[in-house]
Amino acid sequence: MSKDFGQLLVEGKNVVKDFPISSTTIQTPMMRAINDVSFKMYKSRGLAVVGESGSGKSTTAKMIAKMYAPSGGTIEYKGRDIQEISSRKDLMHYREGVQMVWQDPFGSLNPTRNIFHHIARPLLIHKKVSPGNKKELQERVYDLLEQVGLVPPQATAEKYPHQLSGGQRQRVNLARNIAVGAEVVLADEPTSMLDVSIRAGVLNLMEEMKFEKQMSLLYITHDIATARYIAEDLSVMYVGHMVEWGDTDDVIANPQHPYTQLLVSAVPDPKKSIHDQLAGNKGEIPLWTPVSAGCPFAGRCTHAMDKCKEQLPGVTKLADNHFVRCYLHES
Repeated sequence: MSKDFGQLLVEGKNVVKDFPISSTTIQTPMMRAINDVSFKMYKSRGLAVVGESGSGKSTTAKMIAKMYAPSGGTIEYKGRDIQEISSRKDLMHYREGVQMVWQDPFGSLNPTRNIFHHIARPLLIHKKVSPGNKKELQERVYDLLEQVGLVPPQATAEKYPHQLSGGQRQRVNLARNIAVGAEVVLADEPTSMLDVSIRAGVLNLMEEMKFEKQMSLLYITHDIATARYIAEDLSVMYVGHMVEWGDTDDVIANPQHPYTQLLVSAVPDPKKSIHDQLAGNKGEIPLWTPVSAGCPFAGRCTHAMDKCKEQLPGVTKLADNHFVRCYLHES
């Protein structure tokens, strides 16, 4: 991405992640979950990562969150390799700046603690309120609940997670992000387990947080339609590879990789006939390893050539902020 989008907060450079495959042999075989992935995240800007299950979306987020260490390449936060962050003080500072929002709002809250506890705990751990000042703590908790639309805050604070809806629980999680002053929020399919009727409210709140709190948002989803709603930039992943990325509107309106075209064609459209064929072949998703070669989508691509199965295509720049890995677009 060559445009100046403001302050760069997170940058992944040629990131690789391998996982061992269970085996009885002496040499443990490896599965490559992420292969040569690069990305940038800017303040007050959203990056959506789209792809089907097993494409490496969540693994990418977990590496940014330091839950997994990259097998190759680097991930930098404000210009510093996050693998160099190891002291307790530095880790606490990193946890303040980079926060996760989990897919399951039902499992991310302690059922034995009330909502006041869930908001107060990060404030106390990260010393965002004066020690022992109960009045200040209470006022801050109530203020955070109001910011995420959980009103009246006094009544919400006394409730337990099972007394809230899925959308309300996800708002509690977002309030915890705001509480510590997070600059980067990694949202792993935050609305996929919510009722359709309340998804828009959570997405609207995240959009407001992005601008009002100047957050950088990583939005992981399998739904390319919601990606357009919340993110300025879009990356399409397939079997651990970023196959197309750039300006969200441009990528969706003018998809150039066959896999992106398949995703876009699968979005429900009342103008389309139910008999229209999707733009791709049926086939198994390949198991990628460090010795695998070629384009991972070659087995399902209607345009596949011999070289597609032999070597991974290079990056082709289609516009100022639109890139693709596909031999169909190499000059």
